[in-house]
Amino acid sequence: MSKIRVKQVKSQIKCPQTQKRTLEALGLRKIGQVVEHETSESILGMINKVQHLVSVEEIK
Repeated sequence: MSKIRVKQVKSQIKCPQTQKRTLEALGLRKIGQVVEHETSESILGMINKVQHLVSVEEIK
């Protein structure tokens, strides 16, 4: 399986509660924080929900 690197690039202040919880489930709490995850359907779905707040990079 491949891995992806997710970085929070925008604030979650004016976002709905569901998006805030999604960011927390991804392990993101601050702007600039970076986490790595295995690529799976559930992780990709969470990233799709908050795609305007994060940047995604594939790790080889």
